[in-house]
Amino acid sequence: MTANSFAPTGQTGPFAIPTDLLIGEHWAPAASGKRIDVVNPSSGEVLTSIADGGVDEAIATVDAADAAAAGWAATPPRKRAEILLACFHAMMAQQEWLAQIISLENGKALTDARGEVAYAAEFFRWYAEEAVRINGELTMAPSGANRIMVQYQPIGIALLITPWNFPAAMATRKIAPALAAGCTCILKPAEETPLTALAVAEIMRRAGVPAGVVNVFNTSDPGPACSAMLHDPRVRKLSFTGSTEVGRILLREAADQVISSSMELGGNAPFLVLDDADLDEAIEGAMVAKMRNAGEACTAANRFYVQRGIHDAFVAKLCERMGALTVGAGTDAATQCGAMINQESIDKIERLVADAVDRGAEIRLGGKTLDRPGFFYPPSVIANVQPGSEILGTEVFGPVAAVIAFDDVDEAVALANATEYGLAAYVYTGDLKRGLQLAERIECGMVAVNRGLVSDAAAPFGGMKQSGLGREGAHHGMLEYCEAKYIAVSW
Repeated sequence: MTANSFAPTGQTGPFAIPTDLLIGEHWAPAASGKRIDVVNPSSGEVLTSIADGGVDEAIATVDAADAAAAGWAATPPRKRAEILLACFHAMMAQQEWLAQIISLENGKALTDARGEVAYAAEFFRWYAEEAVRINGELTMAPSGANRIMVQYQPIGIALLITPWNFPAAMATRKIAPALAAGCTCILKPAEETPLTALAVAEIMRRAGVPAGVVNVFNTSDPGPACSAMLHDPRVRKLSFTGSTEVGRILLREAADQVISSSMELGGNAPFLVLDDADLDEAIEGAMVAKMRNAGEACTAANRFYVQRGIHDAFVAKLCERMGALTVGAGTDAATQCGAMINQESIDKIERLVADAVDRGAEIRLGGKTLDRPGFFYPPSVIANVQPGSEILGTEVFGPVAAVIAFDDVDEAVALANATEYGLAAYVYTGDLKRGLQLAERIECGMVAVNRGLVSDAAAPFGGMKQSGLGREGAHHGMLEYCEAKYIAVSW
């Protein structure tokens, strides 16, 4: 265990969280001695600091992953599955402790944090089950002269880059399928929320993951370090969750070594409510789709298109429900809407709301930053949002619901598709047939019909258009870490 560690005040956990770099079997400080401050968004105060790695440490993590690669790839699938299942049980045994850490460094409400830990751990259980189901194929060639055999092999060392909004789930959603497929990996968490990833990595070590199979690298200057790793020929997979802008940069870097890339990028989710929808169910779904993680989710409902006959009632009920939420520190048990991640997030929300109001939108609830320590923006509803408003084309990533009335379904579909993004969408209607027809017309990788939650470890998660490439979760997610090898066999 490293000498540099963090133990949250007043909390009892299985260990003090390491705050150095995990390189092979060792937690090591950065050679430069540099550290990165980790801030509590609920107060603006520094919690602790973590090692700030550079290019040399980045390549050292590749060395460690490479040293472990052959042994892990040769580990029987059943053994890999048993280790992943041990990680699931170890995480769930520390659910409350991990939730406290997430709330401290991310600001989200404890109820959301507990849900994230359960969701994150589920990827270990799901891929423990999938690890023994990497099935090959044996077919006859059309000529009948030979057989076609296909085997799936580990793609190689994977660089996994995760965002700050779901620091546990985004890590396990990548680590678990990589390990199930037989790949070793380097995890680079977001510098805003590294403690959760470091805690999960240590839990995995203690659960039996061999040294070098999972390495963790933190840095305040990711460009040069990630470029160095992506130009190392031993790295064969990149998986990134984050903004479309950064995704484009990483794809350019990955192109030089023709690295297989999975991208889960930005979203701009439409939430369609038709006149025949059950209003109460639509409101319940809206609260989940909008307010999960205080709106800081790529799947968060961004644009609410409500058919005119039900529009006013929907806005009134949404204001009532969102206005009743308790805003506070993530670690406060009473909190239902936590802090935003930093001041930059507050500034972005303020800019988007101001632009919408300048163009004719009406603030029905909230709409003004709270005057208190930390980074807080209240649950807000703006109605009569006009075409061309920036908020309709940009992820809010906050607790603001922009509501627009529409008249007919074709208009709603056109509005829903009028974006470069295509990650998630939501449809509420009393006619299931119509709901499924709409789901097929909406240009998104995931559509929830009469449901406010779309994520599931057993389902393929990913987007269309500029929302990404590839899929995470389900069996599909494991195949992202496999190469399909064809062997021609004489018969």
